Amino acid sequence: MDFPTQARTVPKTLMASILLLLVLLMPALQITGAQSVGVCYGQNGNNLPSPTEVVDLYKSNGIGRMRIYEPNDPTYQALKGSNIELIVTILNDKLQGLTDAAAATDWVQKNVQAFPDVKFKYIAVGNEVHPGDPQTQYLLPAIQNIHNAIVAANLQGQIKVSTAIDTTLVDNAYPPSAGKYSDAAKSFITPVINFLASNGAPLLVNVYPYFSYTENPTQIDIKYALFTSEGITTPDGVKYPSLFDALLDAQYSALEKANAPNVEIVVSESGWPSEGGDAATPQNAQTFYQNLINHVKGTTGTPKRPGKAIETYLFAMFDENTKGGAEVEKHFGLFSPSKQPKYQLTFG
Repeated sequence: MDFPTQARTVPKTLMASILLLLVLLMPALQITGAQSVGVCYGQNGNNLPSPTEVVDLYKSNGIGRMRIYEPNDPTYQALKGSNIELIVTILNDKLQGLTDAAAATDWVQKNVQAFPDVKFKYIAVGNEVHPGDPQTQYLLPAIQNIHNAIVAANLQGQIKVSTAIDTTLVDNAYPPSAGKYSDAAKSFITPVINFLASNGAPLLVNVYPYFSYTENPTQIDIKYALFTSEGITTPDGVKYPSLFDALLDAQYSALEKANAPNVEIVVSESGWPSEGGDAATPQNAQTFYQNLINHVKGTTGTPKRPGKAIETYLFAMFDENTKGGAEVEKHFGLFSPSKQPKYQLTFG
């Protein structure tokens, strides 16, 4: 049916309102499209841009998730209303203090509840606690107390409490189906995993094919580490397209053997350096990061967890010139401190 021309004409004031609304929504729409990929924001540098500039850089690149390594008020202020989902880490030297329930309640009040416009997603209580570290005895009590404080604040539906581990807690990682927690790690990590399972929280794991490759370059093809090989078939007949998938599935095998097959894994760090060590080149880093983004955003999954995106946080937003450790640790940035991209990556 035809209508009078006047009835089909959108008033200019209404059109202007619609256009304004679309402009305001664009950052949120862009971020939503990239939800499966986050980037870690380390701040061990004396030449880094301000948190406000950093958050703008996340938004302009469609990066919808961030991990930080300790509470930081300027970063929180910059994140307000941004819709960027956040992992905030509690450093290992703070765990003993949080075995006191009142201290944990105070921590949540000051670092979470005080910022209702920040979209907290996970609290990582401890980062890469290892067997033999004095913090192992404090890890579970600190997790429990932070969780209880989150529940008391009625935020348990929004925020999950976990810890971030590295892949070295699992031995017998090849083939991935043989992966299990080492005897040294079992005593402190098994109770933590039981806690995660009972509360529907994921385990955060830092997964670095780069270090696995450089520690064993004669046995591992660099193409397998960079997602550019045809893959390998393990002795138990499972084909793995990449080292990343094999490392991740070894972690899932360990969870299964710990009677926690339903605990999901969030890859809380993964990256490749551009200089400072073996195979650390801009070309290799670009290849790794873009292939990793494409892989985790897709629906391939891993052989143990097929058909699903893998929530992953790239390490890291910037090169960090004051970071300790080996020289290579300073060169994992996706951007230079001047905010120029080191690689042409598509996050969304």
